[in-house]
Amino acid sequence: MPGVWQRTKNIFQAKANKVLDRAEDPRETLDLSYEKQLDSLQKVRRSVADVATARKRIELQAAQLQKQADKLQDQAKQAITIGNEDLAREALSRRAAIGEQLSDLKSQHEQVAQQQESLIATQQRLQTQIEQFRTKKETLKASYTAAEAQTKIGEAVSGISTSMGDAGAAMQRAQDKIASMQARAGAMDELLASGALTDLTSPVTDIQAELDKVQAGSQVDLELAALKAQLAAGGPAGALPTAGEDDGTQAPPAVIDAVEEPDTPGGGAASGGDATAGGGAATIEPATAGANTAEPATAGANTAEPATADDVATGGIER
Repeated sequence: MPGVWQRTKNIFQAKANKVLDRAEDPRETLDLSYEKQLDSLQKVRRSVADVATARKRIELQAAQLQKQADKLQDQAKQAITIGNEDLAREALSRRAAIGEQLSDLKSQHEQVAQQQESLIATQQRLQTQIEQFRTKKETLKASYTAAEAQTKIGEAVSGISTSMGDAGAAMQRAQDKIASMQARAGAMDELLASGALTDLTSPVTDIQAELDKVQAGSQVDLELAALKAQLAAGGPAGALPTAGEDDGTQAPPAVIDAVEEPDTPGGGAASGGDATAGGGAATIEPATAGANTAEPATAGANTAEPATADDVATGGIER
């Protein structure tokens, strides 16, 4: 049972020491030690003062006794002068007793003087140690403060400190929310584009959306056909023709009719290759001023008239 109690006591002491170590600030402990040393120095100074006071009191007593001894000596001389030996003998006996007291006071004075010197030496030595301790204390406090500041800076840079940890957590939460909102916005755009959701700002039905999609595809096909026609005619393949360049009409259908129309009864072919019927070939020159012109290659070949603006608007070429 005593062993269990001792172990319990040791555990509580260890816990208490750990708590005290956490609560202890070395700078405050050093300041407290310095104050205690100053108190000790003050006590030594008071002791020196007390010893000096005692020495001075002994000196005063010795001076008074010496005066009494001198007075008795004079009285003894006077008694002998008047012929009274008994009175002279009494005065001399008293003076002898005072002499013994003076001897004792002299011994006490020497002891007190030695104590005073010892205390003064102790005071000087303790004062020197306290000054050294104060210098070392300030150095240790400065070193501890610098180490503490460096530790805090390191914790702040690495994000270990409480404030920086909270800031880092808040920043991470903000980034997560931004990523979530961006993903949600992207999903909404996809749903709106696919027609799964309706855009309330521009009410377009699903039929109108399909029509717009078909028209967009037709426009791309027309531009592709026009590009093929230009390449087949040997013309420059610079910019793609656009719809309604001058008056809002579409030119590509006229070019498609000029390219894909079958051979005419006259035996000519309006194409970018050789003509098999009629023994001639019609070459399509690049369009100028919104019209395509087919010039005859040889005699007897069919000639394609230039396409006018009306022809382009109707989507065909008059032959």
